[in-house]
Amino acid sequence: MNILAAIAVSMVLAVMPLISYADDKADVGIMQKKPLIIMDQGSFTVGGRVIKESGTYDESHALSPAGQEKHVDQGYVFYQVPANAKKVSLVFLHGAGQSGASFETTPDGREGFQTIFLRKGYPVYLMDQPRRGRAGTSGVEGTVKPVADEALWFDIFRFGHYPKYFDHVQIPHTKEAEEQFWQKGTPNTGAFDPKLAAQALSAAVDRAGPSVLVTHSQGGLPGWLGAMENGKVRAIIALEPGVGFVFPKEEAPAPLTSSSPFGPLAPYPVEMEEFLKLTKIPILMIFGDNIPEKPSPHGGEDNWRVRLQEARLMAEAINRHGGHAEVLHLPDIGIYGNTHFLFEDRNNGQIADIMEKWLEKVL
Repeated sequence: MNILAAIAVSMVLAVMPLISYADDKADVGIMQKKPLIIMDQGSFTVGGRVIKESGTYDESHALSPAGQEKHVDQGYVFYQVPANAKKVSLVFLHGAGQSGASFETTPDGREGFQTIFLRKGYPVYLMDQPRRGRAGTSGVEGTVKPVADEALWFDIFRFGHYPKYFDHVQIPHTKEAEEQFWQKGTPNTGAFDPKLAAQALSAAVDRAGPSVLVTHSQGGLPGWLGAMENGKVRAIIALEPGVGFVFPKEEAPAPLTSSSPFGPLAPYPVEMEEFLKLTKIPILMIFGDNIPEKPSPHGGEDNWRVRLQEARLMAEAINRHGGHAEVLHLPDIGIYGNTHFLFEDRNNGQIADIMEKWLEKVL
């Protein structure tokens, strides 16, 4: 982007009325933001492979795949670099049923992590993992079925007990915000493959340079694996990692049982040599509110009881081997009402500030 285009972008952003973040004791207000100057932006694909069909291409039978190729299983990345950018980039990876759009704008129209961290001076890279969103060209067959399942996810995301929201819950839940949230979801076009996603994530880091991975939920496992693969990863912030807590094979705990509809939570064992790579970088895992300490018959909450427990076990294993991993349960520091979508909750600016202070401490 040339300087004139950058100035034009900043002028547009300067006159846009944007909503400030608020906690559960304050109303969300309208305020003007300072101009945000973007010095560079664009998009690119990462990873992937090429399917090659045998035979010879014949124009008279162009619908036949014989002799043709298909590029598949790539990731997609959109990036922006602010003026006077910090030297370390943030590379974001979404969770299940989501895409990079999760980090753009909140359901009620406030700035998402993309813009919040640009304002903090970080180059921001938003990735759509292979077989999802703008990276939907899959190398394996898949079926997209229109299954009515939003009550299930309402509970899993800890919005409340469907259809009633928890008191003081931080997720915006006006009628319009609900519609925006659910319509932002996007299905897999092929099976989720954590190693494939990790390879694409590593390739994104190669383009971004020294980076902090910011992962969410299902994106946690590709984040761990991607950091093992790429020495340019400087730190990881995992927002409620949901699957694939990694342990050395010889130290993997037994699966944790719960009333979660997804069944027991099994660890993801790796070779000790690979696991030790996680001890070389600082790691922060953040969890929100309404996670029970004891087994609960409510599967949506109990699902996260065992995940928080396993996150602590993983952090203990990393630290036992000389690393630096932390688990932050927000109610422990007096922050309440946060859901699985910390970056879309009404206090997402407060969460971003916590992340920024941690990064300033460890980098």
